[in-house]
Amino acid sequence: MKAHYLGHVVFYVKDLKQSLTFYRDLLGFKEVGRIFNGAAAALTSGRTHHELLLIQVGDAPGPPTGRRRGLYHVGIKVGDSLDELRTAKRELEQAGIPIDGMSDHTVSQSLYLRDPDGNEIELYVDVDESLWKNDPAAVLSPIKPLHL
Repeated sequence: MKAHYLGHVVFYVKDLKQSLTFYRDLLGFKEVGRIFNGAAAALTSGRTHHELLLIQVGDAPGPPTGRRRGLYHVGIKVGDSLDELRTAKRELEQAGIPIDGMSDHTVSQSLYLRDPDGNEIELYVDVDESLWKNDPAAVLSPIKPLHL
């Protein structure tokens, strides 16, 4: 068996409307439709039928903070250039979304933030793919600070 790519991520969310404001209205995913009597929404970037499914669970316990087993973060590609990452940063700042960190991973550059339920989200752009295709070990390069 060979995995082709990560197909989708499912999040349990406290408030579907608030999560849709973040993922659909701010990050630009398109809402495909609702299921479970409107308590869940499927979203896509257009790459496949859906990359995100958000299921409202109300006041169920949220994710613990700090180091723990389980999901660390989800990476979402937002473009192909640092200019596009700068634009994303500006839009986040205008929306009042705090940016927790910015990193240069050699093969990509990233912003880190939290969704309305506290899940860590990485927004990133890739560098020229020939870098990691010619040197797969480049993905293991030391992480450097990113200044936008």
